[in-house]
This record gives sequence, structure tokens and C-alpha cells, in this order.
Amino acid sequence: MNTLASLDQTLLVAPGASGSGSGPAPSASPSPAIPTFGLRFSAYVSLTKPRLVMMVLITVAVGYLLGARGAAHPLTLVATLVGTALVAGGAGALNQWLERGRDAKMRRTAGRALPGGRLSSGQAVAFGLALGALGTLILALGANMLAAWVALVTYLLYVLVYTPLKPLTTLNTAIGAVPGALPPLIGWGAATGRLGIEAWSLFLIVFLWQFPHFLAIAWIHREDYRRAGFRMLTAGDTRGRMTGCQAVSYALALIPAGLLPATIGLAGPFYSVGALLLGLVYVVAATRFWRDGTDLGARRLLKTSFLYLPAILLLLLLNPPA
Repeated sequence: MNTLASLDQTLLVAPGASGSGSGPAPSASPSPAIPTFGLRFSAYVSLTKPRLVMMVLITVAVGYLLGARGAAHPLTLVATLVGTALVAGGAGALNQWLERGRDAKMRRTAGRALPGGRLSSGQAVAFGLALGALGTLILALGANMLAAWVALVTYLLYVLVYTPLKPLTTLNTAIGAVPGALPPLIGWGAATGRLGIEAWSLFLIVFLWQFPHFLAIAWIHREDYRRAGFRMLTAGDTRGRMTGCQAVSYALALIPAGLLPATIGLAGPFYSVGALLLGLVYVVAATRFWRDGTDLGARRLLKTSFLYLPAILLLLLLNPPA
């Protein structure tokens, strides 16, 4: 999934595998099974799921800037972003540790650091716990206790609730959407020290946005998920009708949720127009996927989801209330 995880894949060849004879080579080079510092560093980085962390940090930064509204303190913002990045990275590491056996069965994850043998289970656990603890501490000291508590709850929900439920129930997507939508509250809490309706409107947008996004991913990789034993909605949906219907339902619900910030005084009128248009585009993409049930339709929906979230967050920042 992550390019860092696959960069060193070709270097992990068993000693002697490249030779043509049956005996060992007379002058064998040092075993490539022993990772160099650079390869080990890359493996640790890949454990944190960097792309996911970047998406989390975008929502945290928007939450902070909206909460501060012209009174942002740069050092507090930096501490909030660094602390959250560490917590999110630690959660990603423990998630990969818990799923290492299932990851080995999936084409898209078999090259990760743990299935690939580049790191041990003990190293992953220690790394994940250390990042989570350090990130929470930075948030507590550099921002406030509210931000630290929200980050800790996000970490625990992701690791101890969402991850274990993935092979047990198709509700895992809905449950996982809760920690997925909490990062904006970390930013808002760090800026204001409270969580009002404005913060929860951000939570609602990110919460609902995730469903079409992850349903598209689940459909594209349905065979991989089935092979690994994950209970996804796509498992018994051979034509994509149920998956597509769910995607459309959540995309429709996202339209009023997207307009909520304007009604509570968090954004101006131009935001409302943009949010409505973005919501309609998302609904159209979900409807097309529902209608055709193809991988191409799912990929188009996925691309639309990547457009929707940064666009609506940018609108929130650029069009404050009058």
C-alpha cells in the first residue's frame, strides 16, 4: 500500500537464491536478510501509515484554524500537529501488528514490514505504544488536556475496538468511522479548550464522508478482504447493489451535513453554494457506482471522495461568516 514498504522488497532475497549451482557461492556477500539502517527506518515509517497520517493532519489543522479564527498560536498548532501525527502513527503500527497474519494473505498488504519480516512483532508493539504515549504527552503539554484526551480516545477506539471487529462484523466500517472523524475535534479542542456544535459539525462531515470512500475501497479490493477473512459489506454482494445503495445513502446524508456549518455561523454563503455542489457531485458518483457495480465505477467514486474532503475543508477556511 505504501511505497516505502515496497522499496526494499527486492533486497530481501534468501542467501544463495540468485546462484545457478546447487552449492553455496564461494564468496557470498553479507546476507541481505539483515536490513540496513535505511531499510529498517523505511520499515518503521511504513508502520505509521504515512498517507493516512497526512489526511488526519489536514483535518486536525482545519479544526484548529477554524477554532482559533485569526488568533492561532503557531507553537500550539505545531505541537498539536506533531502530537497527533505521533498518536496516529502509533495507532497505525499497532493496527498492522494486530493484522499481520491477515495482511500476509492480501496482495495489497503482503509487502508490509511485518508480513515481509523486516521488523519483528515486538518492535512493532514497542514502537506503536511509544508513539502513542509520546504524542499524547506532547498534546497535553503543548496544547491542552482536552486535545490529549480526544487523541487518546481516537487511538484506543482504532486499536482496541475497530481493528479487532474487522473480521467479526460488517459494522466495522461504521465503528471505524468514529475514530476516523475525531481528528478535527483534536484541532478544535486544542484551539478553544471546548467542543461545541461547531466542532461536532466537522465531525459529522468527516464521519459521513468516510462511508462512500471506504465502501469504494472495499469493493475494489473485495477478493483481498475475503481472502484475509475481513467481514466487509461487499462479502455477500456479488453485483454491488447493496454496497452502491449504502454509498448513495451516505452521500445524500452528507448534503445537509455539509450545509450545517453555514447554518450555525461557522461559514459564509459562498461556502453553502460550494458545499451543495460538492455534495451533488459525490451523490452522482455514488449513484453511478450503484447503477453499474463495476470496479471502474468504484474507482471514480474513490477519486471523487478524494476531491470532496479537501475541497469542502478549504471552503470552510476561505469563506468565514461575515
